[in-house]
Amino acid sequence: MSEHNSIVQTSDLGGGLVAMHTDAVTVIVEALRGVPRVLHWGARVDALGDEADYLRTLASAQRGADALRGSGPPAVLPEQSAGWVGTPGLEGHRDGQHFSTLFEAVDHTLSLSAESGARLTVVGRDSTAQLRLDTVLELTASGILRARATVTNESEAAPYTVDTVRVTLPVPVEADEILDFVGRHLRERTPQRHPFVVGTHNREGRRGRTGSDAATVLAAGSAGFDFGSGEVWAVHTAWSGNHVTFAERGLSNNSRVIGGGEVLLPGEVILAPGEHYDSPWVYAAYGRGLDEIAASFHRYLRSRASHPTSTRPVVLNTWEAVYFRHDLDELIELARVGAAVGVERFVLDDGWFTGRRDDTRGLGDWQIDTEVWPDGLGPLVSAVRSLGMQFGLWFEPEMLNADSTMAREHPDWILAPGDRLPISGRNQHVLNLTRPDAFASVLESMSAIIDEHSIDYIKWDHNRDLAEPGDQHTGRAAVHEQTVAVYALMDELKRRFPQVEIESCSSGGGRVDFEVLERTDRVWASDCIDPLERQLIQRWTGLLLPAELVGSHVGAPTAHTTRRTHSLAFRCATALFGHMGIEWDVRMASEEEREELAAWISLYKDVRHLVHTGTAVHADYPDAAYWAHGVVAPDQGEALFSFVAMETMVATQPGRIRLPGLDPDSTYRIEPVRLSEVALTRTADGPPSWWSTPTTVSGATLAAIGLQAPMLYPEQALVFRLVRVTAGTLT
Repeated sequence: MSEHNSIVQTSDLGGGLVAMHTDAVTVIVEALRGVPRVLHWGARVDALGDEADYLRTLASAQRGADALRGSGPPAVLPEQSAGWVGTPGLEGHRDGQHFSTLFEAVDHTLSLSAESGARLTVVGRDSTAQLRLDTVLELTASGILRARATVTNESEAAPYTVDTVRVTLPVPVEADEILDFVGRHLRERTPQRHPFVVGTHNREGRRGRTGSDAATVLAAGSAGFDFGSGEVWAVHTAWSGNHVTFAERGLSNNSRVIGGGEVLLPGEVILAPGEHYDSPWVYAAYGRGLDEIAASFHRYLRSRASHPTSTRPVVLNTWEAVYFRHDLDELIELARVGAAVGVERFVLDDGWFTGRRDDTRGLGDWQIDTEVWPDGLGPLVSAVRSLGMQFGLWFEPEMLNADSTMAREHPDWILAPGDRLPISGRNQHVLNLTRPDAFASVLESMSAIIDEHSIDYIKWDHNRDLAEPGDQHTGRAAVHEQTVAVYALMDELKRRFPQVEIESCSSGGGRVDFEVLERTDRVWASDCIDPLERQLIQRWTGLLLPAELVGSHVGAPTAHTTRRTHSLAFRCATALFGHMGIEWDVRMASEEEREELAAWISLYKDVRHLVHTGTAVHADYPDAAYWAHGVVAPDQGEALFSFVAMETMVATQPGRIRLPGLDPDSTYRIEPVRLSEVALTRTADGPPSWWSTPTTVSGATLAAIGLQAPMLYPEQALVFRLVRVTAGTLT
């Protein structure tokens, strides 16, 4: 799969019709009304100037017997005044009035820039409701279409209550199947599929954070679409608080839309005169197959100025090694062993601050515990740095325990609906960061520790849902403002300490979205590092995020969360396809295990340039027992693949597995990664010839015919490299 979508073009077709193009995608928009309507979002279409008159007819449709006059394709912010009787784009009122809007055109502008690509802004105004609507559509060079809406109260006297703002995009009738994700703590991003039936498939997240059960990506496509086949349209709602991602099919005009927005609790957004509300960005991708969807999302993230560009260092996180048992000598020994196997960043997890001997106390008191650390963290930090490693530290800035100095001195800093506290989660409550004094307390406490020790990295945790999240002083719901405050806290810490990288961790993978990634440098995909579970979690997290943004660690032989035992090779082969690290007390490892771990880490350092810049690909192999995935370099000169046996097969032997993404006109040498040989079953005939004998084969053959899959033990992975030896037309 070659890189594409590098050039963005625009054209004004006249009569309020505009088009935006990349190499692979075209978006046609009717911008003549107060709210834009997308007439086409999908495959590239050329020579539109000759067909402008025809394209304008797409903005209207025949009415059935029960349709309202003037109804046509839904707008980006659908209005009932335009004949839309489905889910409205804007819900709100002014003391019960002006509940329905009719935005009329004021202006529209189409611009092109190197930073944002093509940008269409449509301004509408409802003079009766005294509201202004600014709708923005951007088509980026990555092929991503993103949209948001801004509602402004233009009244000089009366407030306007915003109940919700949803952005929608149309998909054609060919999109008749939906894929999105469910999940829970320790099993995030599990796929679910079903027909795109009449009605609304509404995925609301009301946890006050993105949530382990978030839809993450909602894709609509042709029946049976897979990684390499079928047309697919997908959306992602970029918001870390309450949110919605939905798909809706109506009978009128056989309309199908997908979209998203923020879920606002009652009274959260009341616009005073002159104030405005910005909806979250909704990011959308079109492609043929899910791999193309992922490639667009990945290209977009990698194009950001804030995207991490430094080499992703090997991490050792202390949590599953020592838990709350902090001891300077033991931690220095852990760091020494870690450095010996190739670790580059040492992260001290939960347990270092005042009174924190278990998870029932101490949260909120961000001072170093002098009983455990009589000389402070300095000796450990110095020892870690003397071993050539960076130093990172765990924080959970948004939470506090009832048993903490902060809670005792400032009980009104707890998010609560009034005089009573909400139920606790993990023995903790949520700190009301919308209060300036609470915000300043956390900011200054964190800043002091970061500054004193020149901290390189923050593992930023968030371990409970926001139940009954109110401001005790006002009694008003506060999820929206809390989410904004969390972003502001991250932004200010990044401003003060630009060298600090932040990991988004939220009970594992509970805060994975594009908006938090504007401020963080990777996510912790799950607290479960059982490699079998992680194969699933990382497979589908990768639909949205490239590997360099996904923390993937090697755990102990027996997983903490599942009690399953796996070989070191399987654990390492799984972690290899992410931002690799260790979550294991490697002091307990044998010399042989340490040597093997060091070899895998050496391999990671050798291939991370490929894994963290290449295109992720997946084989559409029909047997769910065998998975095949890989990463292909941007120039297709090399690739890294893994065959994974998720379970035993019904058949005696697997068939051939086609490898996508390679240059069909190049020849590749297969280079086995011998560290993964434990995956091969022991048969009289031995391994397949391509594993045991030097083999070269064309990209065209690997894509069309495939590679004979080896017989693997269950819950094992076989890793191999492909290196281009000749390029050009094959003879």
